[in-house]
Amino acid sequence: MDEKEAHVPFRPTPRDFPGFPMPTSVPQGMRLELSRSRIKDGQDQNFGSWMAMLNERYDECEASLEAQRAVLEATFRHVEADGSIWIYHLSLVGENGSGLDMQQEIDAVHEAASRQTKMPGWEELEPKFLLMPDHLKASMMHWAQHPEASS
Repeated sequence: MDEKEAHVPFRPTPRDFPGFPMPTSVPQGMRLELSRSRIKDGQDQNFGSWMAMLNERYDECEASLEAQRAVLEATFRHVEADGSIWIYHLSLVGENGSGLDMQQEIDAVHEAASRQTKMPGWEELEPKFLLMPDHLKASMMHWAQHPEASS
């Protein structure tokens, strides 16, 4: 690391954080969230294995979206200038989603990999704007509110 480059700190948002107010471009009843966490030192290979497992078990992951009221989820890996590795997670969900269900094997395995690989907690980034065509917005709102009707 170059002496001039500062260390990027990780400051998890408190667990009781209610979330940022949604911009008017986010449909009512939905939440747009972008979260990030630092990958623990020496855990980049485990991070890769974790993401490979999710990709290989895509159908199981997709089936878990219903209870979560998740319209979309996306995960990214980023290496900061200081060499630290970060996971970014983007989601658009209905406000009444349940989160991970530890009774489902895929969610339990996913959670265990998370605990092993990343620092506890998330930093939450503040949403400012969401843009999508009206026909997709209507479909996403319906799924977020009534996923069982879309199965």
